[in-house]
Amino acid sequence: MMMGFSLHLLLLFVHLAICSSKQTFPYMTSNVEEVAGRSFDYIVVGGGTAGCPLAATLSEKFSVLLVERGGSPYGDPFILELKYYGYSYLVTDEYTSAAQSFVSTDGVPNFRGRVLGGSSAINGGYYGRASKDFINKVGWDNEGVRDAYEWVESRIISKPDHLTPWSHAVALSFVEAGILPYNGFSLEHIQGTKIGATLFDNQGRRHLPADLLPAGNPSKITVLLNATVDKVIFQRTGTRDEKIAQGIRFIKSDGSSNQTYEAYLNKPDNSGSWGDVILSAGALGSPQILLLSGIGPQEHLKNFEIPLVLNLKGVGEGMQDNAATALFINYNPRNPTPEHSKAAGIADDFKIITEATIAPASLNGTTVSFFVGKIAFPESVGKLELNSTDPRANPSVTFNYLSSENDLAECVKMTELLELALRSKSIASFVGSNEYRNKTMPTKDELQELCKTTVRTVYHYHGGCTVGSVVDKNYRVHGVKGLRVIDGSTFLESPGTNPMATVLMLGRYQGLKILQERKDASFNNPRT
Repeated sequence: MMMGFSLHLLLLFVHLAICSSKQTFPYMTSNVEEVAGRSFDYIVVGGGTAGCPLAATLSEKFSVLLVERGGSPYGDPFILELKYYGYSYLVTDEYTSAAQSFVSTDGVPNFRGRVLGGSSAINGGYYGRASKDFINKVGWDNEGVRDAYEWVESRIISKPDHLTPWSHAVALSFVEAGILPYNGFSLEHIQGTKIGATLFDNQGRRHLPADLLPAGNPSKITVLLNATVDKVIFQRTGTRDEKIAQGIRFIKSDGSSNQTYEAYLNKPDNSGSWGDVILSAGALGSPQILLLSGIGPQEHLKNFEIPLVLNLKGVGEGMQDNAATALFINYNPRNPTPEHSKAAGIADDFKIITEATIAPASLNGTTVSFFVGKIAFPESVGKLELNSTDPRANPSVTFNYLSSENDLAECVKMTELLELALRSKSIASFVGSNEYRNKTMPTKDELQELCKTTVRTVYHYHGGCTVGSVVDKNYRVHGVKGLRVIDGSTFLESPGTNPMATVLMLGRYQGLKILQERKDASFNNPRT
């Protein structure tokens, strides 16, 4: 397998691929010594869905250090090739795999990305924008949001050139189940059945958030791979004991050493840093780093003997995952090939999202086919806490799936829709059997029990650093200076059919806002 390729060969592959397209890729290294002690205008922690477009945007004017705890995705067929979609979930280890597995305290298995490109390097690639209501609710500028979406879409997003027989049958099954109207292809989040865009191009190759890095000024970006941030470093200044982020401390991700290294923000003068440390480490990583840095509930930090920087009780709170359920189909083709979802059903006033996929069940080529639905706006809320002070270890996270009666009732509606799709003429024709059409529909009680006993995830968890509780509307962490969080941990709900498109957009959108803030500050307070 490609997993064992040396970094040198991976970087050579990147160099050749990028040069052939007349682009320049940023400098990448896994040598912590090359970065230790250096200073940058901005430090972005997490080279994932938000971090890559953010770093690219900031590099248009400033030097950026992008720190990724995983390795390079380039050269890994499990990531890059559609025919191996889902295989990354089958190859996991403690320190180096692209997918890092974890199990919530609810007992539901889950994954988080640990590779340049983040979870968007291992997911199903389905791309759809957030609803207009979501954009208005969070107070973003509509024109700026549109431009940021288009910036991403013009570089890494594709429209499927055709539907496979599986995707065609799935789309028709949703229509037969009453998920109307049929909207055809659309980037927008609209009621009914639609075909979405995708990270996979029509040659079956995945495009990555990391592919956005050359869109900035690559000569101003340094990408540090296989390094895990241990904490944000603060300095205290002034008579009011202001806390200002001045850099990061990090260790090697591979578990070979606990030796720490540091990198810093540039300081143009003695008044403090002009730039920011920006956490884009995801819904698990960003709150975890804040807690390890001494920002969070005081009593919890005391349990781990972490020196308190700021008693910010909202860190780790507001964790949510979209409770999901799946119905499996007895479909065993002769040459099974994994297939990501191209069709989505958006039902019950946007409260239910349905998709279907063919995923690998093992490395020997066997697959499973299933319909899956998620509750779009769960009421059930959980929390994240530390398990240890090792930043490489997963934190403890609880989602409290279906603890709300409304969530359970919504799950029953959703599962009933999936049962109707399973019994459609389209699926019967596709699998060549009336096996499901001849089955009696489950009762409400049976559906409720199914929801409780088979609850699962579709990996759209969010929260932990939510806007209002932990960060302000400009994504600055309350109570400290020079520190922001820009990723899905700030969301109060998962936007669209899935959050990927909006997290990609967020990195670009907020990057431009930061550049504008910096420009305005320089105009109002010119340096002499």
